[in-house]
Parts: sequence; structure tokens; C-alpha cells
Amino acid sequence: MLRTVNRVALGLAGLVLLALGGAALAAGTGLSVPSWWPWYGPGDVVLSTADRERWRSESWFWPVVIAALAVLVLLALWLLLAQLRRARLSDVVVDTGTDGDVARLRGRALERAMEAEAETLDGVAGARIALRRRRGEPEARVRLKLEPHASPARTLRALTEEAVEHARASTGLAALPTDSRLHAASHAPRRVS
Repeated sequence: MLRTVNRVALGLAGLVLLALGGAALAAGTGLSVPSWWPWYGPGDVVLSTADRERWRSESWFWPVVIAALAVLVLLALWLLLAQLRRARLSDVVVDTGTDGDVARLRGRALERAMEAEAETLDGVAGARIALRRRRGEPEARVRLKLEPHASPARTLRALTEEAVEHARASTGLAALPTDSRLHAASHAPRRVS
């Protein structure tokens, strides 16, 4: 969901900035612009003195403008931080059970172990697993490619009871929420004679 919102917001912002920048550049260099465009030449300003002073008597106008700009800045910062956030967990906190000591297990190592176990299940052609969220409360995103003979219900039950449960038990986690997506494996057509 966040990826979709991120792409749509960045795309719209890019289009708006490109259109406004291109139009301002065209007007500033003296090129022909549409009649409805507010600026016609290099000497025009974005906000004239009359436009700025028109709202001076209204006590609500400038606070609303500043608040709207502050919201835009916060949204831009949120989008920037969303870009910088890691998609995968770098490590998982494992409770050793002695005096509150914890160990850190590389997230990619746990992902590979879960993938290897999931690929041994009957009817699974391939597996991709990614751990997300927080170190102490990871969530597994599982993508399985199923063979044509595989039963999705049995495969999902086996995945939950074996690979996910083994990973949860070995790390000492209370729960390991899993989002599973099952896809049919595609095979190249063969000529039968």
C-alpha cells in the first residue's frame, strides 16, 4: 500500500512541478504562452503587490497559507523518509532465555533458512521470503510458486506448520505473522508426439 501511495504521490508531484516549471520557463524567456496563463513575460512576478495586499486585512489568510505550506513540507519529509527506510530487516532479536540476554540473527540468514525449508514442501517450485517490520516483532512475506499438482490449502498448512513454526520456535518469538502469496509456476509448452 505504501509503495503505491509513494509512487502515485511522487508521480503527481513530478508532473505538477514539470508543468509549472516548463510554463514559467516559457513565459520567462518570452515564448508564446496560452492566454489564460497568469505570466506573460520576463518582467512579470508570481504575486503582484496588489495580490499580496488584497489579503492583508484578512487575519485568517496568512496563517492558513503558512499551515498549508507546513503540511506540504511535512508530507515531503514523510515521503523522503519512506524512501530511505529499509524494506527488509537487517537482523532479528533472539531471546536467549538467560537474564534477558539477546542475540542478533541476520535477517537474510533466517530468510534463506525459511526459503530452503519451504522449497522442500510437496508441490513448491520456488520460494521467496522477506522479513519486515521491527527486530523484535518481524513479519514474514512469503511468495511461493506452486507446481500444477499442488493443493494450495495443503501447501499453506504445511508452510505454516513447518517452515514458519520452525523459524518462530528457533528465534523464540511469541508469534511470526505471515503474509503468504501463492502463484502457479509457469512451464514452457512441450510438444507431445
